[in-house]
Amino acid sequence: MEFFQNILNYFQTGFHDTFIAQSRYMLFIRGLGNTILIAIFATLIGVVLGILVAIVRVYSGQTGKLKWLDRICALYLTIIRGTPTLVQLLIAYFMVFAWIDNVILVCTIAFGINSGAYVAEIVRGGILSVDKGQTEAGRSLGLSASTTMRSIVLPQAFKSCLPSLGNEFITILKETSIAGYIGAMDLTKAADLVRSRTYDPFFSLITIALIYLVIVIGMNAAFKALERRLAKSDRR
Repeated sequence: MEFFQNILNYFQTGFHDTFIAQSRYMLFIRGLGNTILIAIFATLIGVVLGILVAIVRVYSGQTGKLKWLDRICALYLTIIRGTPTLVQLLIAYFMVFAWIDNVILVCTIAFGINSGAYVAEIVRGGILSVDKGQTEAGRSLGLSASTTMRSIVLPQAFKSCLPSLGNEFITILKETSIAGYIGAMDLTKAADLVRSRTYDPFFSLITIALIYLVIVIGMNAAFKALERRLAKSDRR
Protein backbone atom coordinates (compact mmCIF):
# COMPACT_ATOMS: atom_id res chain seq x y z
CA MET A 1 0.00 0.00 0.00
CA GLU A 2 2.84 2.36 0.84
CA PHE A 3 4.45 1.60 -2.53
CA PHE A 4 1.38 2.77 -4.45
CA GLN A 5 1.07 5.81 -2.19
CA ASN A 6 4.66 6.76 -3.00
CA ILE A 7 3.94 6.44 -6.72
CA LEU A 8 0.83 8.60 -6.38
CA ASN A 9 2.79 11.22 -4.45
CA TYR A 10 5.50 11.19 -7.11
CA PHE A 11 2.99 11.78 -9.90
CA GLN A 12 1.21 14.53 -7.99
CA THR A 13 4.48 16.30 -7.17
CA GLY A 14 5.88 15.80 -10.67
CA PHE A 15 2.74 17.09 -12.36
CA HIS A 16 2.66 20.16 -10.12
CA ASP A 17 6.36 20.95 -10.57
CA THR A 18 6.26 20.40 -14.35
CA PHE A 19 3.06 22.24 -15.27
CA ILE A 20 1.61 24.23 -12.36
CA ALA A 21 4.61 25.72 -10.55
CA GLN A 22 5.60 29.12 -11.99
CA SER A 23 3.03 28.55 -14.77
CA ARG A 24 5.46 26.28 -16.59
CA TYR A 25 2.66 24.96 -18.79
CA MET A 26 2.98 28.25 -20.67
CA LEU A 27 6.43 27.17 -21.84
CA PHE A 28 4.89 24.10 -23.46
CA ILE A 29 2.15 26.18 -25.07
CA ARG A 30 4.64 28.68 -26.42
CA GLY A 31 6.92 25.90 -27.65
CA LEU A 32 4.05 24.09 -29.35
CA GLY A 33 2.97 27.28 -31.09
CA ASN A 34 6.46 27.94 -32.42
CA THR A 35 6.87 24.33 -33.51
CA ILE A 36 3.65 24.41 -35.53
CA LEU A 37 4.48 27.86 -36.92
CA ILE A 38 7.91 26.74 -38.13
CA ALA A 39 6.57 23.48 -39.58
CA ILE A 40 3.73 25.13 -41.55
CA PHE A 41 5.72 27.98 -43.09
CA ALA A 42 8.81 25.83 -43.70
CA THR A 43 6.57 23.40 -45.56
CA LEU A 44 5.15 26.23 -47.68
CA ILE A 45 8.65 27.45 -48.53
CA GLY A 46 9.74 23.90 -49.28
CA VAL A 47 6.77 23.20 -51.55
CA VAL A 48 7.19 26.42 -53.56
CA LEU A 49 10.95 25.99 -53.84
CA GLY A 50 10.66 22.29 -54.60
CA ILE A 51 8.10 22.80 -57.37
CA LEU A 52 10.26 25.47 -59.03
CA VAL A 53 13.38 23.28 -58.88
CA ALA A 54 11.46 20.25 -60.16
CA ILE A 55 10.02 22.17 -63.11
CA VAL A 56 13.46 23.51 -64.05
CA ARG A 57 14.99 20.06 -63.92
CA VAL A 58 12.21 18.42 -65.91
CA TYR A 59 12.08 21.23 -68.48
CA SER A 60 15.84 21.20 -68.91
CA GLY A 61 15.90 17.45 -69.25
CA GLN A 62 13.16 17.42 -71.89
CA THR A 63 14.23 20.44 -73.95
CA GLY A 64 17.95 20.78 -73.28
CA LYS A 65 17.46 24.44 -72.36
CA LEU A 66 18.36 26.24 -69.10
CA LYS A 67 21.32 23.92 -68.58
CA TRP A 68 23.09 26.42 -66.34
CA LEU A 69 20.03 26.75 -64.10
CA ASP A 70 19.68 22.97 -64.02
CA ARG A 71 23.28 22.68 -62.82
CA ILE A 72 22.60 25.17 -60.04
CA CYS A 73 19.54 23.16 -58.98
CA ALA A 74 21.54 19.92 -59.08
CA LEU A 75 24.24 21.50 -56.88
CA TYR A 76 21.57 22.71 -54.45
CA LEU A 77 20.08 19.22 -54.21
CA THR A 78 23.49 17.63 -53.72
CA ILE A 79 24.51 19.99 -50.91
CA ILE A 80 21.20 19.97 -49.03
CA ARG A 81 20.59 16.24 -49.29
CA GLY A 82 24.23 15.42 -48.54
CA THR A 83 24.64 17.36 -45.29
CA PRO A 84 22.91 16.99 -41.90
CA THR A 85 19.94 19.23 -41.18
CA LEU A 86 21.49 20.35 -37.89
CA VAL A 87 24.65 21.50 -39.65
CA GLN A 88 22.55 23.44 -42.17
CA LEU A 89 20.64 25.08 -39.33
CA LEU A 90 23.85 26.14 -37.57
CA ILE A 91 25.32 27.52 -40.80
CA ALA A 92 22.11 29.42 -41.51
CA TYR A 93 22.00 30.96 -38.03
CA PHE A 94 25.67 31.77 -37.45
CA MET A 95 26.72 32.56 -41.02
CA VAL A 96 24.17 33.01 -43.80
CA PHE A 97 21.41 34.75 -41.83
CA ALA A 98 23.49 36.09 -38.94
CA TRP A 99 22.00 39.54 -39.58
CA ILE A 100 18.47 38.33 -38.76
CA ASP A 101 17.57 38.71 -35.07
CA ASN A 102 14.39 36.60 -35.24
CA VAL A 103 15.52 33.04 -34.50
CA ILE A 104 12.12 31.58 -35.42
CA LEU A 105 12.38 33.19 -38.86
CA VAL A 106 15.86 31.75 -39.35
CA CYS A 107 14.60 28.29 -38.39
CA THR A 108 11.69 28.60 -40.80
CA ILE A 109 13.92 29.61 -43.71
CA ALA A 110 16.53 26.95 -42.94
CA PHE A 111 13.98 24.14 -42.65
CA GLY A 112 12.19 25.43 -45.77
CA ILE A 113 15.39 25.34 -47.83
CA ASN A 114 16.12 21.87 -46.51
CA SER A 115 12.62 20.66 -47.32
CA GLY A 116 12.73 22.16 -50.80
CA ALA A 117 15.44 19.72 -51.87
CA TYR A 118 13.34 16.70 -50.92
CA VAL A 119 10.10 18.14 -52.26
CA ALA A 120 11.85 18.83 -55.57
CA GLU A 121 12.64 15.16 -56.07
CA ILE A 122 9.16 14.14 -54.96
CA VAL A 123 7.52 16.54 -57.41
CA ARG A 124 9.94 15.68 -60.21
CA GLY A 125 9.06 12.02 -59.82
CA GLY A 126 5.36 12.93 -59.85
CA ILE A 127 5.73 15.00 -63.02
CA LEU A 128 7.66 12.26 -64.79
CA SER A 129 4.98 9.74 -63.79
CA VAL A 130 2.35 11.68 -65.79
CA ASP A 131 1.92 10.21 -69.24
CA LYS A 132 3.65 12.30 -71.93
CA GLY A 133 0.45 12.09 -73.94
CA GLN A 134 -1.12 14.50 -71.47
CA THR A 135 1.47 17.15 -72.33
CA GLU A 136 1.14 16.48 -76.04
CA ALA A 137 -2.65 16.75 -75.81
CA GLY A 138 -2.40 20.08 -74.06
CA ARG A 139 0.01 21.46 -76.63
CA SER A 140 -2.16 20.19 -79.49
CA LEU A 141 -5.06 22.20 -78.05
CA GLY A 142 -2.96 25.34 -78.39
CA LEU A 143 -1.91 25.66 -74.73
CA SER A 144 1.53 27.04 -73.97
CA ALA A 145 4.12 24.90 -72.24
CA SER A 146 3.65 26.79 -68.95
CA THR A 147 -0.16 26.53 -69.11
CA THR A 148 0.03 22.83 -69.92
CA MET A 149 2.34 22.27 -66.98
CA ARG A 150 0.21 24.35 -64.59
CA SER A 151 -3.25 23.18 -65.66
CA ILE A 152 -2.73 19.59 -66.78
CA VAL A 153 0.52 18.04 -65.56
CA LEU A 154 0.94 19.49 -62.06
CA PRO A 155 -2.62 18.67 -60.83
CA GLN A 156 -2.12 15.04 -61.83
CA ALA A 157 1.40 14.96 -60.38
CA PHE A 158 0.09 16.43 -57.11
CA LYS A 159 -2.24 13.49 -56.59
CA SER A 160 0.55 10.96 -56.97
CA CYS A 161 2.87 13.06 -54.77
CA LEU A 162 0.39 13.65 -51.95
CA PRO A 163 1.43 10.73 -49.70
CA SER A 164 5.10 11.67 -49.99
CA LEU A 165 4.35 15.36 -49.41
CA GLY A 166 2.40 14.41 -46.30
CA ASN A 167 5.37 12.45 -45.02
CA GLU A 168 7.61 15.42 -45.74
CA PHE A 169 5.43 17.70 -43.60
CA ILE A 170 5.56 15.20 -40.76
CA THR A 171 9.34 14.96 -41.15
CA ILE A 172 9.70 18.74 -40.90
CA LEU A 173 7.47 18.78 -37.83
CA LYS A 174 9.75 16.30 -36.08
CA GLU A 175 12.95 17.93 -37.34
CA THR A 176 11.97 21.18 -35.62
CA SER A 177 13.05 19.47 -32.40
CA ILE A 178 16.63 20.53 -33.19
CA ALA A 179 15.67 24.23 -33.33
CA GLY A 180 16.71 24.57 -29.69
CA TYR A 181 20.35 24.27 -30.72
CA ILE A 182 20.21 27.90 -31.83
CA GLY A 183 18.02 29.02 -28.93
CA ALA A 184 14.59 28.79 -30.55
CA MET A 185 11.80 28.13 -28.07
CA ASP A 186 10.26 25.09 -29.73
CA LEU A 187 8.45 22.25 -27.99
CA THR A 188 11.59 20.24 -27.27
CA LYS A 189 13.45 23.28 -25.95
CA ALA A 190 10.52 24.04 -23.64
CA ALA A 191 10.66 20.53 -22.23
CA ASP A 192 14.41 20.80 -21.73
CA LEU A 193 14.03 24.07 -19.83
CA VAL A 194 11.38 22.58 -17.57
CA ARG A 195 13.50 19.47 -17.00
CA SER A 196 16.48 21.62 -16.00
CA ARG A 197 14.33 23.36 -13.37
CA THR A 198 12.55 20.32 -11.93
CA TYR A 199 15.48 17.87 -12.26
CA ASP A 200 12.89 15.31 -13.37
CA PRO A 201 12.91 14.36 -17.06
CA PHE A 202 9.90 12.03 -16.94
CA PHE A 203 6.94 14.39 -17.15
CA SER A 204 8.43 16.96 -19.52
CA LEU A 205 9.86 14.48 -22.02
CA ILE A 206 6.90 12.11 -21.99
CA THR A 207 4.59 15.10 -22.45
CA ILE A 208 6.27 16.35 -25.63
CA ALA A 209 6.58 12.81 -26.97
CA LEU A 210 2.81 12.40 -26.61
CA ILE A 211 2.17 15.82 -28.17
CA TYR A 212 4.31 14.98 -31.21
CA LEU A 213 2.61 11.59 -31.48
CA VAL A 214 -0.90 13.06 -31.36
CA ILE A 215 -0.05 15.67 -34.01
CA VAL A 216 1.51 13.08 -36.32
CA ILE A 217 -1.46 10.73 -35.94
CA GLY A 218 -3.81 13.61 -36.68
CA MET A 219 -1.83 14.64 -39.78
CA ASN A 220 -1.74 11.05 -41.03
CA ALA A 221 -5.52 10.83 -40.68
CA ALA A 222 -5.99 14.18 -42.46
CA PHE A 223 -3.80 13.21 -45.42
CA LYS A 224 -5.47 9.81 -45.74
CA ALA A 225 -8.88 11.51 -45.78
CA LEU A 226 -7.65 13.88 -48.51
CA GLU A 227 -6.30 10.94 -50.52
CA ARG A 228 -9.68 9.16 -50.29
CA ARG A 229 -11.48 12.32 -51.38
CA LEU A 230 -9.21 12.75 -54.39
CA ALA A 231 -9.64 9.08 -55.27
CA LYS A 232 -13.42 9.49 -55.23
CA SER A 233 -13.20 12.53 -57.49
CA ASP A 234 -11.10 10.50 -59.95
CA ARG A 235 -13.72 7.74 -60.07
CA ARG A 236 -16.42 10.29 -60.79
